Amino acid sequence: MLKQLQIKNYALLEEVSIDFEKSLTVITGETGAGKSIMLGALGLVLGERADMTALRDKQKKCIVEATFNIASYSLEKFFRDHELDHEKETSLRREISPDGKSRAFINDTPVNLAILKELAQYLIDVHSQHETLLLNQASFRFNMVDAFAGCMEDRKHFVSFFSQLREKEKKLAELMTFEQQAKKDLDYFQFQYNELEQANLQKGQLTELEQAYDTLNNAEHIKQHLSNASGSIDGGDANILSHLASVKNILAQLSKYGKSYEELANRVNSVYIELKDIAAETEDANESIVFDTAKLELVTGQLDLLNRLLKKHGATDEEALLKIKNEIEEKLQQFGSVEEEIKNLQVEIKKLSENVWSKANKLSEKRKKAIPAIHTSVQKMLASLSMPNAQLQIQCKTLDACNTYGCDELQFLFSANKGLALSELHKVASGGELSRLMLCLKAHLAEKTALPTIIFDEIDTGVSGDVAHKIGSILLDMGKHMQVIAITHLPQIASKGKQHLFVYKRDVKNLTQSEIRTLSGDDRVVEIAKMLSTGKPTEAALSNAKELLRSSN
Repeated sequence: MLKQLQIKNYALLEEVSIDFEKSLTVITGETGAGKSIMLGALGLVLGERADMTALRDKQKKCIVEATFNIASYSLEKFFRDHELDHEKETSLRREISPDGKSRAFINDTPVNLAILKELAQYLIDVHSQHETLLLNQASFRFNMVDAFAGCMEDRKHFVSFFSQLREKEKKLAELMTFEQQAKKDLDYFQFQYNELEQANLQKGQLTELEQAYDTLNNAEHIKQHLSNASGSIDGGDANILSHLASVKNILAQLSKYGKSYEELANRVNSVYIELKDIAAETEDANESIVFDTAKLELVTGQLDLLNRLLKKHGATDEEALLKIKNEIEEKLQQFGSVEEEIKNLQVEIKKLSENVWSKANKLSEKRKKAIPAIHTSVQKMLASLSMPNAQLQIQCKTLDACNTYGCDELQFLFSANKGLALSELHKVASGGELSRLMLCLKAHLAEKTALPTIIFDEIDTGVSGDVAHKIGSILLDMGKHMQVIAITHLPQIASKGKQHLFVYKRDVKNLTQSEIRTLSGDDRVVEIAKMLSTGKPTEAALSNAKELLRSSN
C-alpha cells in the first residue's frame, strides 16, 4: 500500500507530505484546486515523462517520493533480477533538476525509467474512463476469470511447465537445424580431418622438413665443399695438419727450456688433436651426403602438403594445425551424438506436452465452471448502478494450441441496453458505461486476489444520486480488501471515505499554491455540506451531510 507521498516544488505545490491510510481514502476540492496536480506528481514516481513546465520554482529541484509497504507483494524476484535491495518499506523517488535532467531511484539506488515503471505497475493502478482499454488485454481478462475461479496457482504451475516445454521445443528446433546442416557439412569436415590426419603432424616438423630439403637439394654443392675442407686439413703434402705437426715438434723440443714453452707445446698439441677430429668428422659428413632423388621428392611433397595446409587453414605453425584438427574431430563426434540427442529430446517433449495439456484442460474446466457465476454477480452489480438491462458474457473458446494462459481464448461481450445484441465492448458501450463495468470487474477482483493500490480519478463523472451512493458503497467494500483512493466531486462518495483529504488553494507572498489537509469532525461535515449545496452551507445541507457520514460508518 501507499504509505506516504512527498512533493516538493511541483506545479502549485511548494512542499506537501501526505500520509495515506489503508482502506478507502477520498480526495475532494474545488475544480482547479490541485487534485489532478497531485496525480501528475505521483505519475513521476510511476515512470511518466518529466515536464520542465511542472517546476514551480525554475531555480530549484523538483522532488517527488512515494513510500510503499510491499511486504505482501512477493516482489523479491524483481529486486533480485535488477540487483536492488528489497525492503519492507520501499521508496520510489524522482528528481528533476532546473537544467531539465531527470533521475529516478528505488530505495536510494539509481535506476532507469523502464525499471521504475515496471515496479510501479505492481504498486499502483490508476483508473480513469480512458483506462477501459484494459478490458481488451488478454492478461486482464484471464486475471479476472482465474481469480474468480480460484485457479491462479493452477495457472502458475501450468506456466512453469509450459515454459519448460517452450525451452525444450526451441532446443529441439536448434538441434534439428544443426543436424540438417551437419549432414551437408559432414563429408567436408571428414575430408579435412583425413587430410590433417594423413599429414602426420608433429611439433617442429616444418623446420625439420625445410632443413632436409635444403640439404638434399644442395647435396653436390655441400659435398664439394666438405671435400675441399677435408683435403685442406689432412690431404696432400701441404695440408694444415702436416704443417701443424712440424710446429708441434719444434715446440716440444723447446719445452725443456721453460714452463712457458711447455704450455705452448701443450696448446699446439691440443689444437692438433682437435683438428684431426674435425678432419675425421668432415670426411664422415662428406661420405654421408648422398644425392637421393627419391628422398628429395618425398621431402618436397611433405613440405608442399604442410605449407598448403597452413595456408588453407590460415595457420602459422604445426601447433595451430593440430588445434584445428582437434576442433574438427570434436565436430565429427557431435555429428555422431546429435541424432541420439534429438530422439531423447523428442521423448521428453512428448511427455511434457501431455502434462501441459492435462494442466491446461483442468484450467479450462475451472474457468468454464466459474463463468456463469461471474455473469450473475457482475450483472447484479451493474443493475445497482442503474444499468438493469446490462449483460456481460464471457466466452471461453478452446484452442488447438496452448499459450501462456492455457488452451483457452477469452472474449468479453457486452450489451448495455435491452434489445441490443451482445458485441465487442467498444462497439456497444459508452465511456461511462464501460467505466462502471470496469469498476464492477475490479471490485470482484479485489475480493479474490491482492491488488495494488487503486486510484479512481473521478469515476463518478456523469452520475449522481443513488448511482453515486452505490459507487461509493462499492469503493468502500473494495477498501476492506485493498487500499482505494478516490478523487471525487460527489458527496455520496466523499462520505464513504475512512480518510478524507481536502485540496485547496491559498495565496502566499503574491503566489498561489495548493495545500492538502486531512478533514475530520466538523470540518468534514462542512466540506460534505458544501458539496451538497451552493454558496454557504445551509442547515439542511449540514444536517444532510451528517446523515450521509453517519450512514457510511
